[in-house]
Amino acid sequence: MYDYYLGGKDNFAADREAADQVMAVMPNVLEFTRANRRLLSRAVTMMAGLGVRQFIDIGSGLPTQENVHEVAQRAAPDSRVIYVDNDPIVLTHARALLADNPLTTVVQADLRAPEAILDDPEVKARIDFGKPVGLLLLAILHFVPDEERPAEIVARLRAALAPGSFLVISHGYAGAITRDVEDQVRSAYGRTGAGDIIPRTAGDVMAFFEGTELVGPGLVQVADWRADDGPVESDMAPPGFLAGVGRVR
Repeated sequence: MYDYYLGGKDNFAADREAADQVMAVMPNVLEFTRANRRLLSRAVTMMAGLGVRQFIDIGSGLPTQENVHEVAQRAAPDSRVIYVDNDPIVLTHARALLADNPLTTVVQADLRAPEAILDDPEVKARIDFGKPVGLLLLAILHFVPDEERPAEIVARLRAALAPGSFLVISHGYAGAITRDVEDQVRSAYGRTGAGDIIPRTAGDVMAFFEGTELVGPGLVQVADWRADDGPVESDMAPPGFLAGVGRVR
């Protein structure tokens, strides 16, 4: 669905059908989804500029446009990138696309099992957790329900990161949409492999950054994070993504 929103071709009929249902009731989904991709590019470029050479992208999905390794290795060719996803189709597809990139790989693991990610042999072989790491959790935590303790999952992953590492998060919020629209969106996602999508408040999302220091401009709408076109006046009524980058202390 994400690739379809971005105008890509790496998606399936079921993805397009579900995405069309979401767009019918939430037309600005294209706007904030594409802004989320720009966030990825800006954040990875910033981290690479500050000397980060290791990146882990959890919940990466099918490779699409401006992937982490493309952005990172354009800024610093020696950057190492690990993609993590729980979908075997993603694993097969991504490995084929990344076969000629020795500094980049994909592992099959689930965000809800952070220890399995940290203990994965490929992760341990490629990532030196004694040095700064850029950890990206983009548009993924809203698929983890409260009963699965998403804050504890993030805390465990963050605890493995050396000081000077960065945690990048984007997360859906509902804004002022009606319950009917929210139900239709959640129903569309609920029929996919991703499962239900849980919007959260700014306070909820801020809690994920415990143990880090937010870099400017803080937690903002995704389109506003270091936007190239200057400050944007935020309107929190439409639904969208909140985004922030925290430096691990």
